[in-house]
Amino acid sequence: MPRVGLILTPGFADWEYAFIAGTAAPFYGIETRFFTPQPGHFYSQGGLHTSVNAGLEQCLAWQPAVVVVVGGTLWESAQAPDLGSFLQTSHAQGATVAGICGGTLALARAGLLDDRAHTSNSPDFLRDNAPGYKGTDHYRGSAKAVVADRVITAPGPAPVSFTCAVFEAAGLDAGLREQFQAMLAAEHA
Repeated sequence: MPRVGLILTPGFADWEYAFIAGTAAPFYGIETRFFTPQPGHFYSQGGLHTSVNAGLEQCLAWQPAVVVVVGGTLWESAQAPDLGSFLQTSHAQGATVAGICGGTLALARAGLLDDRAHTSNSPDFLRDNAPGYKGTDHYRGSAKAVVADRVITAPGPAPVSFTCAVFEAAGLDAGLREQFQAMLAAEHA
C-alpha cells in the first residue's frame, strides 16, 4: 500500500489536506499518517483541536512515497520550523515532496524550489517569506499544482489539483485520478 505522510503545524489550513486524508485510504488504498515537527496538541486554522504524536524522525523511518507539507499561518511567521534537512533527506531517499500555500515556504527555505518549476501563492509570497529563495526564474504563475522532479507545489486555492498530483506521485491509477477530479469539478459544470 502506498504511503503519504502529512506534515501539520499549529494553525494548519484545514482545507488543504482534507481531500488527501479523507479519500486516500478509504477509497484508493493509500495509507496516510500525520506527523509534526513538535509532537503535541494544537489547533488548526479553523479551530479543530488535534493531537499529533509522531515527529519527523518517525516520518523518515516510515518512508512514505509522498511527504506533504500542509500550509497554514505559522509558515509566514518567525516561529516557522526549519524542515530543510528533513525535506532534503526525504527527497534524497526517493520521496516526492509536496507543499501547498504556506507549505511551499518550507520547500523554498529547503532550497527545493531553486532549480525546478514550481508555483505558490505568488512569487512575492516566496521572496518575502523564504530568505535565501533563489527560484524566481523557475516560478510558474499557475492556479493549479505544478509538478517537477518529484516536487509538487500549489497555491492555497488549489487543493483538488494538489490532491491529484499527490495521488499520482503515490501511484494511483490515472483513471481513478480523473474520476476523482471529475467528481469534485461536477458542481462547476
